[in-house]
Amino acid sequence: MVNKIKDTTTEEKILEAARKVFIERGLDGARMQEIADKAGINKALLHYYFRSKDKLFEVIFKETAGNLFPKFEMILNSDKPLFDKIDEIVSNYIDLIIKNPYLPLFVLSEMNKSRNLQLANFFEMQRNKFVEKFVQNIEKEIKKGVIKKISPAHLIINIFSLCAFPFIAKPVIGILLEIDDLQFKYMMEQRKKIVTDFIIASIKK
Repeated sequence: MVNKIKDTTTEEKILEAARKVFIERGLDGARMQEIADKAGINKALLHYYFRSKDKLFEVIFKETAGNLFPKFEMILNSDKPLFDKIDEIVSNYIDLIIKNPYLPLFVLSEMNKSRNLQLANFFEMQRNKFVEKFVQNIEKEIKKGVIKKISPAHLIINIFSLCAFPFIAKPVIGILLEIDDLQFKYMMEQRKKIVTDFIIASIKK
């Protein structure tokens, strides 16, 4: 009989194993048995902690990207200048991907392959929270004459692509630039300022 006291160490082992399987197989291809094997537990114990694969995915996603956009919303709702807000958004996003390098490629793969409904619903929610708030911030600064008349959509795309692309292309970048994982991580830390400065220079009036 499965012990009814949930152990945080076992739970973390399951989550770590699930992250690896999800990035290797995708949500559709992942199997609970493989996750249990990687975690070093039996399948019954895995189902005790997480009733289904979808529930396990939901927990992992909320622990990562799910916590990021509320932080973005809080930044955008603050009274700080737009350039400071861009700096914080870039830094927070790159920090998240450094800790979860599988995330950008995994999300893109799932959305392109099967239009995962959990992911689709999550991003639709951000349209009403983060995106609309960001657009309001940009339009306000355009009217004040602080930044050029730009497309908010292109600015959002520029910010997130400049942050995420190196992680998606890491295998190619590693070969082309002859850098190891430690050097790559150092470069990504540098990109917080590089991306921020590049974006600000491109929109500053």
